[in-house]
Amino acid sequence: MIPWENLVAFTLASVVIIVIPGPSVLFVIGRSIALGRRAGVLSVVGNSLGTVPAVIALAFGVGAIVASSVVAFTVIKIAGAVYLVWLGIQAIRHRRDGAEIGAVGGRSAWTLLRQGMVVGLTNPKTIAFFVAVLPQFVSPAAGPVWAQLLVLGMLFQVLALLCDSAWALAAGTARAWFARSPRRISGLAGAGGVMMIGLGGALAFTGAKA
Repeated sequence: MIPWENLVAFTLASVVIIVIPGPSVLFVIGRSIALGRRAGVLSVVGNSLGTVPAVIALAFGVGAIVASSVVAFTVIKIAGAVYLVWLGIQAIRHRRDGAEIGAVGGRSAWTLLRQGMVVGLTNPKTIAFFVAVLPQFVSPAAGPVWAQLLVLGMLFQVLALLCDSAWALAAGTARAWFARSPRRISGLAGAGGVMMIGLGGALAFTGAKA
């Protein structure tokens, strides 16, 4: 359905945005540091479930707009790029706040899943990525736009689940090392902010793909 080159390019773009430390990554790291690897992995699963509504909304809402209007597509892309830059600036400004995320007490498995879903549902970085980036990898000639967006969205979910689980396992294993220096988490957030600004700038100056 989706051209092979589009899938490869989308996979690379997804990995870049996923590994950038943002709200979800800092949340997962904080849970793993505070409660261990199990809590971190459960938070990852909940976070992934929380982004499913955004994928569905994009496929059946924005998908129709993208299929019918190049102007609307361009407006959406520019707005998403600007939002990514704004998120990057906020990440740099509030990079020290990430050190506070791990201050949580004991939680049940359901509570960890539920709270992870809330973070995923309200994660602006993921929402901005879906709106600004997914439509650029759709090929109208390859089939229904909504179906391609669903496939790309679910591929993103799988990649996020794998990458964020790696963060959770690594942070849970090295929780003592992270906890000794909150500035290490702060540094991750600051670097992530710079990368988001760069990605937003690149998207803003990338031509629309018909």
